[in-house]
Amino acid sequence: MTVLTERPGTRRGAPQGSAPRRPATRRFTPRAILLNVVLLLGLAASFGPLLWMIVSSVKPEGEIRQFPPSLLPEQFTWSNYTELFATLDFPRFFANSVVVALVVTVGSVLFSAMVGYALAKLDFPGRRALFLLVMGTLMVPGMVTFVPLFVLVANLDLINTYAALILPFLAAPFGVFLMRQFMLDIPDELLDAARVDGAGEFRTFFAVVLPQTKPALATLGILTFLGSWNNFLWPLVAVQSADKYTLPVALALYSTGQNTVQYGLLVAGATVIVLPILIVFLALQRHIVQGIATTGLK
Repeated sequence: MTVLTERPGTRRGAPQGSAPRRPATRRFTPRAILLNVVLLLGLAASFGPLLWMIVSSVKPEGEIRQFPPSLLPEQFTWSNYTELFATLDFPRFFANSVVVALVVTVGSVLFSAMVGYALAKLDFPGRRALFLLVMGTLMVPGMVTFVPLFVLVANLDLINTYAALILPFLAAPFGVFLMRQFMLDIPDELLDAARVDGAGEFRTFFAVVLPQTKPALATLGILTFLGSWNNFLWPLVAVQSADKYTLPVALALYSTGQNTVQYGLLVAGATVIVLPILIVFLALQRHIVQGIATTGLK
């Protein structure tokens, strides 16, 4: 009996004398080159201002104002950061921003998920009308409701309190819409099985529904935290005492004098403000990517 052996480097079923196939070389077509150039320009436009802000934060004030500007600092200095922490009550303002952003994020994610669950999985009269009302509020610009919201907060005697910074943002129409659309894809059989086992609606929501919506929760959490952390106009009018200022308000007021703007102090503070946002995004980016991939498979 003859045993056929296969020489290394040959494919099964290929002639013995044929050479192994070489991997195809990637050709740079004009279309691919143009696409890469456009992507690089977009990358530069996105990261250019951030890089310029970080580099300018370690320049002296005179070098920031000089023309033509220098790409790299000619005189490296930490004076902008030392002045930032010396001039501002930085720990107080930072704590205000962290507390407000975290409470708003947790509350908005929780309440938006609850309302989204009710609109997606519970059958009650007026459910469709309520969803249409939520969709209608998405079309109303925020500046239209700014003055009525301020009047409402003032009538409740909440001006110059932390509640004025938190309560108006504990539920957002976009969050309700996002969670409702994501929860529509959760099988009803999964919820029915939990109810058969004796679980109530709250237990079903917390033990079954929320674990299935982690990507949507992470996405909504990042967007809410980002909006609350960078919120400037509402804290500016809702609080008057300096001990309740958030970082964006305190930085804008303390870096802008009567006749001039301290750009070194401004870019140093902006750099510090950006760091928590980057940390939150890096911590939750895996869930965002998972959410995008899952949405593409549905």
